[in-house]
Amino acid sequence: MKMTRLEFVLLLLPLLMVLGNSMLIPILPEIEASLGLEGAWSGFILSAFTIPAAIVIPAVGVLSDRFGRSFMVKWSLYLMILGSLICVMSGGGSGLLFMTGRVIQGLGAAGTTPLAMALAGDLFSGEKRTGVLAALEVSNGAGKVLAPILGATLAFLLPWNHSFWVYILVSFIILAGLRKELSVEKRKSGSFRGTGRYMRDIQIIFKKKWMLLVPLYAVGGTGLFVLFGILYFLSYHIENTFHIDGFFKGFAFLFPLGAMVVTSYWCGKRLKEGNGGLYMGTGVVLMVAASGGLFFWDSLSGLMFLLTVCFGGLGLILPVINSEVTGAVGEEERGLVVSLYGTSRFAGVALGPIAYGRWKEDVTSMYGWTFAFVVALALTYMYFQKEKSAQ
Repeated sequence: MKMTRLEFVLLLLPLLMVLGNSMLIPILPEIEASLGLEGAWSGFILSAFTIPAAIVIPAVGVLSDRFGRSFMVKWSLYLMILGSLICVMSGGGSGLLFMTGRVIQGLGAAGTTPLAMALAGDLFSGEKRTGVLAALEVSNGAGKVLAPILGATLAFLLPWNHSFWVYILVSFIILAGLRKELSVEKRKSGSFRGTGRYMRDIQIIFKKKWMLLVPLYAVGGTGLFVLFGILYFLSYHIENTFHIDGFFKGFAFLFPLGAMVVTSYWCGKRLKEGNGGLYMGTGVVLMVAASGGLFFWDSLSGLMFLLTVCFGGLGLILPVINSEVTGAVGEEERGLVVSLYGTSRFAGVALGPIAYGRWKEDVTSMYGWTFAFVVALALTYMYFQKEKSAQ
């Protein structure tokens, strides 16, 4: 089926969000050295982007329910451009200026993936909606595959701070597409309810569905916590233990992230009403088995194989969660409900590098924490399935 220009614009939004961190992973040591950052502070290179986004996303969701999705997306892109320009100017070695730019980038990122998902829910229905949501997850995963390679390549060709021109370029491309394609997304005059009624409706939704929504939020957030934590660890482990650097280090990320893209695409093509539990269950089993295997197979080939299996499993889980969360509510409340899911994802992305930055010195203990979080994810999934069957 031919992709419309609108769908293409939507797919660029999660790609931009993913570039925000994944493109920097191979060059973290270079940024750290240039800015004089040490130890756990280097984890904040990633988290300075994701923590502000996680905090602001719910407010963006509420405002998008009030003023429209496209309005909030445009202002988010303006912030992304401003933050990226500040990061470019920080190449002289100003850590404070760099972190300021990253925070502003993060505020802009709050209006990317969550609003793309909300827009997909608003503009499409049925299997078309499921397909577009799966495509958003594939775009997200493809960005994770390509971004480290792009980051490593740009770092080889240019000073690290010039990598941030990529965010500016992608933002302008999206803005150009928004000018026409999202003009279809207009809230009818007078359709917005008062704040009091809006909050009452949200309260009713969560009173009825919190036992379904909260486990989905937790599974998505935990999965991305493990993903970005492991990627952060892998960036240092490959360089310091196996002495692989530059482009080839970026290429190493292709295997686990590529598996996630392939399984997300495969799942999205086959996902229909009623079969999501099968794909989620399979993904959970793969993640538990692979994370448990880390204790016994720690060679480079073994590590890459197990991470490939683990994140292949995550690729089966995320499209199902996207579909469940987006379809759980109507258009008028979707902005907040989907944005809270986005907050849980961003929280995982933000906290993963911080936690793994502390754990990476004791690899065995880090594997233990990884296994514990994946088991918690599995138990939460089992609870979700039980509650869904009961309703």
